[in-house]
Amino acid sequence: MIVITAPTGNIGSHLLPLLLDSDHHEQVRVIVRDPARLADTVRDRVEVITGSHGDAETVDRAFAGADAVFWLVPPDASRTPEDAYSGFTRPAARALAAHGVGHVVGVSALGHGTPVAHRAGLVTATHAMDDLIAATGVSYRALANPSFFENLLEDADTIRDTGVFTDAVDADHKAPLVAVADIAAVAAGLLVHRTWSGNDHIPVLGPEDLSPNDLARIMTEHLGRPVRYEQQPLDDLGASLVGYGLDKEFAQGIVDMKRAKNEGLDGGVTRTPASSTPTTFHQWCARTLAPAVLAGGSHDAH
Repeated sequence: MIVITAPTGNIGSHLLPLLLDSDHHEQVRVIVRDPARLADTVRDRVEVITGSHGDAETVDRAFAGADAVFWLVPPDASRTPEDAYSGFTRPAARALAAHGVGHVVGVSALGHGTPVAHRAGLVTATHAMDDLIAATGVSYRALANPSFFENLLEDADTIRDTGVFTDAVDADHKAPLVAVADIAAVAAGLLVHRTWSGNDHIPVLGPEDLSPNDLARIMTEHLGRPVRYEQQPLDDLGASLVGYGLDKEFAQGIVDMKRAKNEGLDGGVTRTPASSTPTTFHQWCARTLAPAVLAGGSHDAH
């Protein structure tokens, strides 16, 4: 029995079909607040536990008889970083231990062992969550991810209307980026083939490092219109996030994460064939960004 959290999110919605269509034929159970959000192609093929995976009673029911769990925390900007990650995870950690779950694959972040990891805001909080899960005695694999291509979907409207996208990192700072579908594929492989044990971090790096200026050049090529990058000062970013209603500490956690990324947080792992994933930014632009921008609709990124 494999339990999937956040099955309707960007990663989970890619992961579920991979598990259901694999030759492994293991039963899959999902935890979801609203079962109606499950795709029609999967709803009748999984066991559904309705509720939040941050709720003790829900995870207790979901983890009973489970052999493996896919763990993803949906960031809650109304809470402090520690509470949003470790606080959310503590009921699950107790349930993992109580039910003797053997294997957990979690969505985490790059940066372990880098000089800035201890002051990287949301990433530091994510690493503390990893330690909490590992301390339960399960075999744990933390998927150490960089930023996602899909984050650019948040700028789809402004890219279409003004030809501009923004972030807080330096324009020429190259760093790994990855497609969520590739993260799901790595997770599926670990969940299906559970020959591993102990605790480790698995870098999921994408095929190449890219800077914001590189992204602008590639988007210009695929959209057939000029796209440029504007760097937002960190102080302005923090103020705008608080203005949008985010918890002040959570907003500071985002600022600290962005600063750490600029200082090399994601550069501590050498890319190898094992840590590279196949989807290029060129491919992702053609398949996902260009339709989103040119369609002119609203889009949800995670």
